[in-house]
Amino acid sequence: MLEQLKDYRIILASNSPRRKELLAGLGIPFEVKTLPGIDEAYPDTLNPSEVAEYISREKANAYADRMEDDELLITADTVVVSGDEIMGKPENAADACRMLHRLSGTVHQVYTGVTLTTLNMQRSFTAATDVRFAKLTDEEVNYYVETFRPFDKAGAYGIQEWIGYVGVESIHGSYFNVMGLPIQRLYQELKKIK
Repeated sequence: MLEQLKDYRIILASNSPRRKELLAGLGIPFEVKTLPGIDEAYPDTLNPSEVAEYISREKANAYADRMEDDELLITADTVVVSGDEIMGKPENAADACRMLHRLSGTVHQVYTGVTLTTLNMQRSFTAATDVRFAKLTDEEVNYYVETFRPFDKAGAYGIQEWIGYVGVESIHGSYFNVMGLPIQRLYQELKKIK
């Protein structure tokens, strides 16, 4: 599969264990390269649905002067949106608890922006998933935050962890998008690369 990519070295620009696992599931060889200190700020004027894709492009652009002819760079960013609040990674345990209480008993959106970059091309897309959470108790929120320490996760939760088992009532869209990489859509986009 994806034979047309054989002339590229696929680079995943992410330390996320979930993104590594999902990309590995496609059965294509890749390596991980990350740069420290990439600015993940975004203009306040962006629609919440555009933020993740904007940040994924900014991440890709940070690699521009380091890319080689045969490289295909994959960058991604995920945000959780509840009402008008854009939730990235929580700052600490109190912030994680606040986010989970905000998500409790509501439907929120998860947006993952992905950018594919070579020296000759850049293509970006966004995947969106609606997630309905059950009403969570203080005890459930505190247990999850203390036990799983979800400080590296947008919206302070991993759907593949305990909180997903007990809290997620339904999803509309890609499950893997909520994990951090819309792998089916990524596969379709990789098929288009020449």
